[in-house]
Amino acid sequence: MKKIILTGGGTAGHVTPNLALCPELEKNGFEISYIGSYNGMEKGLVEKAGIPYYGISSGKLRRYFDLKNFTDPFRVIKGYFEAKHLMKTLKPDVVFSKGGFVAVPVVIAASRAGIPVISHESDMTPGLANKLSLAFCTKICCNFPETIQYLPEDKAVLTGCPIREELLTGNREAGLQLTGFNDSKPVLLIMGGSLGSVKVNQAVRSILPDLLKNYQIVHLCGKGNLDETLTSMPGYVQYEYMSDPLKHLFAMADIIISRAGANAICELLALQKPALLIPLSAAASRGDQILNARSFKKQGFCDVLEEENITNESLYQAVTSLYQNRETYIQAMKNSNQSNAVDRIVSLIKESCL
Repeated sequence: MKKIILTGGGTAGHVTPNLALCPELEKNGFEISYIGSYNGMEKGLVEKAGIPYYGISSGKLRRYFDLKNFTDPFRVIKGYFEAKHLMKTLKPDVVFSKGGFVAVPVVIAASRAGIPVISHESDMTPGLANKLSLAFCTKICCNFPETIQYLPEDKAVLTGCPIREELLTGNREAGLQLTGFNDSKPVLLIMGGSLGSVKVNQAVRSILPDLLKNYQIVHLCGKGNLDETLTSMPGYVQYEYMSDPLKHLFAMADIIISRAGANAICELLALQKPALLIPLSAAASRGDQILNARSFKKQGFCDVLEEENITNESLYQAVTSLYQNRETYIQAMKNSNQSNAVDRIVSLIKESCL
């Protein structure tokens, strides 16, 4: 039996693609372990999946001034030695990294131990953590053709993003039963990412009465973002977060409003769900979501409304246009030649063990 260590953490986007690989890795005889931070959100997600989890010290490498910049390098160094010890203890044949700063010391420790490392970059341009890891990787997988120009030519492989198999098994009727909805109106699903989005939440709620005239609405608003004054509003249900039943909400949804994280939009593509993407603004990020959204719009998969341009009128018109043109988006997604990312990545992992 071959052994593999998965690593990555910080957000659900650094964890769920790893978990999406697990069923196929197990079918191919891999014994799986996971390395993440001591108490990051990845810990609960991985342990719930029944995968052995090992925590290491983790620090963030920032491009801006912060007092933690003076202490976090020591956490990263500590994490490296902890990862080095785990390589000797677990003796993996290969390491697969989904990114995030906790993955950097794991990748370096594996490489220096002579263990092949395959990483995955979800966004259009590599983030700082993946940039630091590039030299230590055997292969680097990516979602977008445009990303290859930013990667070493002999290491880059276009694979797409691993999608959780269970997302494709949702049932519309189960979604309707869960939410108490019916077939009288189309369903609008709103997603702000695993941490929620205050701006998206506020924008949607500001036009909620108008939207409810035409749609039933499921709102995944993020932890701590429930609005108790709206709990009894007919046709509107809100959840902080949804795990297993999310597949039924996807199956039920006719259209979706979402942030433009790469993993999320690749799931929408696989599910062929028309979406209005509202990318995180460049002022609050490095602009990767904006690039992701524009690439998908260029391919005809979605519409985009940038955060700075949100008004009550622009949001309502964008949702209306999305629903009216939904079949056009669905057809474009059906015609996409996106490959099976899980099979391609598992093949690369197997090849690296030969």
